[in-house]
Amino acid sequence: MRRATARIGLLAGAALLAGCTPAPAPVDGPPSAPPRPGAEPAATCSPEGIRITGLGVGAAMGLRAMGLDLVNCGDRPYELRGYPAVALRDADGDAITVRIIPGAAPITAGFDHPPTRIVLAPGERAGAALIWRNLVTDPTVVATAGAELDVAPSTGRPAYPVELDGPIDLGNTGRLGVSAWKRRDADPATQAPPRSDPPAPSTSPVNPL
Repeated sequence: MRRATARIGLLAGAALLAGCTPAPAPVDGPPSAPPRPGAEPAATCSPEGIRITGLGVGAAMGLRAMGLDLVNCGDRPYELRGYPAVALRDADGDAITVRIIPGAAPITAGFDHPPTRIVLAPGERAGAALIWRNLVTDPTVVATAGAELDVAPSTGRPAYPVELDGPIDLGNTGRLGVSAWKRRDADPATQAPPRSDPPAPSTSPVNPL
């Protein structure tokens, strides 16, 4: 299990570096607004000038990791601080009750770097990761599988639908870990990360603010 945890840690760590809150609004940005029904697809630049997409799911021995990419597609600086705010829905669009864990410490190690203030210039990116385990430990509890994912850059900001390449299969753990946003240097790969034999960690440095 330690080897599997290390493998998935390398995978999601690479996603964060190569392509990887309550937080304030964008610099000089609009006031906070609740999620809007029928929000724009993730591939469109939102009214607040960002686009959030998923980078696919990597899996090993029941541990899962999914990268998130946020790009400032607007024309002014955008500020991030902390963790993405995520919500899951089932295949019928109904909300799923999930315990969101900042940093994912009860799930696995290696995703607990503290959040920092990031200001993205137009065209710059940040990344984060979702981490969970597909475990069924109690046969009396129905397993949970999220078919739809909504992601906001932070609590209180508008949320946007993020396309999934498969369900977020939590088993009956009911827990989903979220890493803090981290600056990215370049556009991540468009394909999903491999489901086995994760790539070596990127050697590209992460630019500090």
